[in-house]
Amino acid sequence: MMRQSPMPPYSAMTVAGVMSGTSADGVDVALVRCLPPRAQQEAPRLRLLSHVAIPYSPALRRAVLNAMNAANISVAELSRLHWRLAQVYARAVRAACAESRNKIDLIGCHGQTVYHQATAQIYCGAPVACTWQMGEASVMAAATGVPVVADFRPADLALGGQGAPLVPLLDWVYFRHARRNRVLQNLGGIGNLTVIPAGAQTKDIFAFDTGPANMVIDALMEILFQKKFDRNGATAARGSVLESVLKKHTAMRYFSALPPKSAGREEFGREFAFAFLADCKMCSRRPEDAVATATALTARSIGVAWRKFVQPALHSAPTDFVVSGGGAKNPVLMRAIAEQIAQAGRARMVTSDDFGLPVAAKEAVAFALLAYQTWHRRPGNLPAATGAVRAAVLGKITYA
Repeated sequence: MMRQSPMPPYSAMTVAGVMSGTSADGVDVALVRCLPPRAQQEAPRLRLLSHVAIPYSPALRRAVLNAMNAANISVAELSRLHWRLAQVYARAVRAACAESRNKIDLIGCHGQTVYHQATAQIYCGAPVACTWQMGEASVMAAATGVPVVADFRPADLALGGQGAPLVPLLDWVYFRHARRNRVLQNLGGIGNLTVIPAGAQTKDIFAFDTGPANMVIDALMEILFQKKFDRNGATAARGSVLESVLKKHTAMRYFSALPPKSAGREEFGREFAFAFLADCKMCSRRPEDAVATATALTARSIGVAWRKFVQPALHSAPTDFVVSGGGAKNPVLMRAIAEQIAQAGRARMVTSDDFGLPVAAKEAVAFALLAYQTWHRRPGNLPAATGAVRAAVLGKITYA
């Protein structure tokens, strides 16, 4: 076994975090000033400098969704998409730097997940777990002139983890509190949740994917109304929840399965959306009812997670339920989640905006932090959250 070289001391850096999620609607870039901890046992300090969101072109979004959902796709198409996405990410980073007039030292790019299989399945005679995030780091490094850390999830997966969620390190660094429980719920394409009991150390944290957040809602909006998403929840507000459909789908094994667990389009993508819609059509001819029921599915799944897994882990201290992600901008979804949390127990429901971290920027900030950790040879995963056998330095560094 090779002896590891000593970890370099933390240095101050400005890092661009780049995130494109399972909604496949575009790329978020957060420029983050990362500062060394004040003491040896403390965490790095973070200051958000700027955030930009750049949508994918319609053609690129179609290509990404086709790659995610295709039963068969050519190697040439995948290779082209891998390189094209990197061009888009590099352009987004340059735009963020130009807009804020900041220079960066490092890029942390999550990439676009096109496949994530955290549970091993037999392939060519052996069990294999795997994940793939697209976006060629060499293209980004060459286009920006700074090193790039990318491909964060495989290191955790190789150690028996789920490869997700990876945001909990940021949740602990940014939101931990000595006297208050903090529960962080992100509402991207998939919902993920981090539980930080009052006064917790990283070993006390756990996290998991709650199920679909915007993914099924967005899919139904595209199928039924040719729109990318339900703006302000207006469509769901006109519909009625189909309780029989909701009861059937919240009985899925995923929702009651013990953490750690992760989900993606493999569980709640196009095939799930079509099956869900077929069940809705058996009960109602109003398309608004299908969207209302998909919105209720997200809220109900979070309520199940809260009652089964969150409440038993919390101290008697006051609790803040902090929501982020695109779904935080949907008032109908937020009200439905608030009702679920109120039924399950008392908590103050707020958004990450209330802590100075814009709801749309949080995941991009997380990958800036993870890149900063990697550059300094520090772990980025929390085994209590992912299920890995140990902490690991995540990602691969590509030098400019």
